[in-house]
Amino acid sequence: MGNENKSNWEPKILAFLCNWCSYAGADLAGTSRMQYPPNIRVIRVPCSGRINPLFILKALQSGIDGVLVSGCHPGDCHYLSGNYIGRRKSATLKRFLEYLGFERGRVQFSWVSAAEGGKFSQVVDEVTQDIKKLGPAKRFVKRNDLMEAKSEARNPKHETISK
Repeated sequence: MGNENKSNWEPKILAFLCNWCSYAGADLAGTSRMQYPPNIRVIRVPCSGRINPLFILKALQSGIDGVLVSGCHPGDCHYLSGNYIGRRKSATLKRFLEYLGFERGRVQFSWVSAAEGGKFSQVVDEVTQDIKKLGPAKRFVKRNDLMEAKSEARNPKHETISK
């Protein structure tokens, strides 16, 4: 990213979407030809309550600029209480990320039902704008040059001189 001009930079956003509501809302937005930024990459999950917070941390560590977690509206979960579990995890994760020094808004949570394709499009647009304001992720991102240096330290490529 050092060679890229910041004005040309586009954020990479990973979205964990509940299969029953948010993913269906995304599908509705697509089939209805609603416009939203192409920066989002979707991972369909059974329920927002089943997302391991380590997945989000790993995404941020891997260079993803922002993460969106979206599920059913509270009370409408296909698995009865899964989104309540997801809501508790999200509150805890937000506090933990702030403690680690991540900017507010780098990870966002929303509730989108299967009938809300327009809302899904709006949420993606808002998340993309928020992440653009924050800029590229730099905190805890593994850099390739650092990884290569660690690899070299473990496996030196120099020759040994014997007498």
